[in-house]
Amino acid sequence: MNRQDNLPGAPRLPLIVLLGPTAVGKTELSLQLAERFNGEIVGADSRQLYQGMDIGTAKPTPDELARVPHHLIDLCPPDRSITLAEYQRLAYAAIDAIHTRGRVPFLVGGTALYLRAVVAGLRIPEAPPDPALRAELEAVLANQGREELFRRLAAVDPATAAVIDRNNPRRLLRALEIVLLTGRSKVELEGADPPPYAILQIGLERPRPALYARIDSRVVAMVQAGWVGETARLSAAGYAPTLPAMTSLGYREIAAYLLGEMDLEAAIARIQIETHRFVRHQSTWFRHMPGITWFDLETPGVEVAIFGAAADFLSSLEPSSGAGRCD
Repeated sequence: MNRQDNLPGAPRLPLIVLLGPTAVGKTELSLQLAERFNGEIVGADSRQLYQGMDIGTAKPTPDELARVPHHLIDLCPPDRSITLAEYQRLAYAAIDAIHTRGRVPFLVGGTALYLRAVVAGLRIPEAPPDPALRAELEAVLANQGREELFRRLAAVDPATAAVIDRNNPRRLLRALEIVLLTGRSKVELEGADPPPYAILQIGLERPRPALYARIDSRVVAMVQAGWVGETARLSAAGYAPTLPAMTSLGYREIAAYLLGEMDLEAAIARIQIETHRFVRHQSTWFRHMPGITWFDLETPGVEVAIFGAAADFLSSLEPSSGAGRCD
C-alpha cells in the first residue's frame, strides 16, 4: 500500500465503507452512491471472490457491473482459496489505484473480517505454504474433528487457544498451521497498522422481521433464477461439495437436494433458516467494529441522510485530495 506521511494538515485520501448484513440492501445503494460521488466499488464479500458462484452469492448483475467499476469480484475458481492477507493486499492495491484515478473508493460488503482487515489495517500473520502440513491438518479435521485441532493448538499455543473461536474449524486449522510453521503464537504476531485514509463507515440495518422477510423472498427468487442449475454446473466441473467455497451458505443445501438427501422445498426452508442465523452472527461481528454510523433503511427519507453524510464527509477533506467530485 502507498503509505503517506500523516503530517498535520496533510490531506488524507477518502475511503467510504458501506457494510451491513446479507440482504439488507447494500448493492443498489452502493451503486447510487458511487454514481453520485465519482466512485468505484471494492468488494468485501468472501464468497463473491469465486468465479461461477454468481446467483448463490448475490453478485452484482452484468447490468449493475456496467454501471460502476467493481473490483475483487470473480478473482479465482472455487477450488483456490484467498487468504485474509492476500485479500488485504489486493484491497489496498485496488483502493490506491482508484485514488490514483482521482475517484472515490467504496468498500462494500458483509464479511466483517475482510472489512476489519482493511479499515483497521490488521497485521495478519503469514506462514510459508506447506502443502504436506496443510494436508495433514485437513485430515485431522476430517477424521477427528475440530476438538482435536483445538486440543493440539492448546498444547502448542495456549495464548491463541484462550481467545480463538473454538467452533470455527478454519480458524483453528490456520492458527495451528501458523505456530507449527513459524514457531510463534498467532496472537503474538497480530496487531494493527491503520491505513492513512480518511474513513467513513456507513452501516445499513433493518428491523429483524423486515430483514428476515427480505431474506426469505430473496432465497426463493435466487432458486427461481437458476441457483440449482448453477450448483449442478459447479459440481459437473469437478468442484467437490466438500470444498470450503462449496460449503458456503445455501450451496451445501442445494447440493444436498441434488444428491437426493432432501427435497427442494426443504432445502429452501433450510437456507432461509441458516441465513437468519448467519445475519445474527453478522450483527454481533459488526457491533464489535468501532466507528460505524448506522442507518435503518426502513426509516422514511434515510437515503437522503446517507447521501448527506457522504457529501459532508467528502467536502470536509482538503480539495486537493480529489474527493467529492461528482459525475
